[in-house]
Amino acid sequence: MGDVLKVEHIEAEPGQRRDGYLTVGEMQDNSPVRLPMVLGNGAEPGPALYMQATSDGDELNGIAVIRRVLKRLDPAALKGRVIATLIVNFHAFHAGESLNPVDGKKMNRCFPGRKEGTSSERVAYRLFHRAVKQADYCIDLHQGGVRPMIDEVRVRVDRRKRIHRACMEMARVFDIGYILDCRGPDGQLARAAPDEGIPTIDPELGGCHGWDEGSIRKGVSGVENILKHYGFIEGRVQTPRRQFVVDGFLSLIAARGGFLEYRAALYDYLQKGHPVADVTDPFGRVLETVSAPQDSIFWARSLRPMVASGEALAMLGKNVRHV
Repeated sequence: MGDVLKVEHIEAEPGQRRDGYLTVGEMQDNSPVRLPMVLGNGAEPGPALYMQATSDGDELNGIAVIRRVLKRLDPAALKGRVIATLIVNFHAFHAGESLNPVDGKKMNRCFPGRKEGTSSERVAYRLFHRAVKQADYCIDLHQGGVRPMIDEVRVRVDRRKRIHRACMEMARVFDIGYILDCRGPDGQLARAAPDEGIPTIDPELGGCHGWDEGSIRKGVSGVENILKHYGFIEGRVQTPRRQFVVDGFLSLIAARGGFLEYRAALYDYLQKGHPVADVTDPFGRVLETVSAPQDSIFWARSLRPMVASGEALAMLGKNVRHV
């Protein structure tokens, strides 16, 4: 039997699941700011996985992924430990916004946090030092906000670092089909955890208002692939398919303002010169055709069916390779 799994006052004995709230601050009326957390302590010893959702307050698909994975996860059959925080950015979640309205910060630019910092930095510090650093693997679940976007996984580690290979292997095992391999900004959990030797991936599960069922199913499958591959649970791990990898993005900018009529769809592989969208006037006359400047993948598009001159209408993944 293993040891008790503990994150501050929340404890789980071997073979048990414990649900609880981690108090990380106070509201203006002195009521507590609490983050819902789940500890799953396997009946047998093994590795530890940390996963979290809603680092950006309007990115909700990850909550559904964690709920479903944990509902199907039996601690009695688990080898190792799982720690999950369902809602990281408390204030932004309740405001329905990406940024924390208390300090105006993006939570996923605040890791590993500061003990005496702003609201977001304090939360990041508590989670990083009390939960994340207990893990052998880390999954930070995101989505593209409400912008229509493909389902993909991000590796945010410098390729020259030794841990990059382990992160890419996690992304490959997640098996969602598309990987962004690009060093991320300072403060991302997918950069801060690898700096501590913890392989980490940052799945971006589509983009939508509310919950998107297709993206959620892919996320559940991806997390369960990780659990099987790294020995947390029994189950046949399917050999990951051939996946597309890009190392950055191109923004397509409209020279004219008007209504958009897309001539390509998300996930399309675009050859150089392939038309992506027509910009039309209110009567449907084509003012401009915007094309792919190089071979690329249609990664994300505008939420609204119109653009102003100088506004981005699409984002393309560039320098495509396979793994």
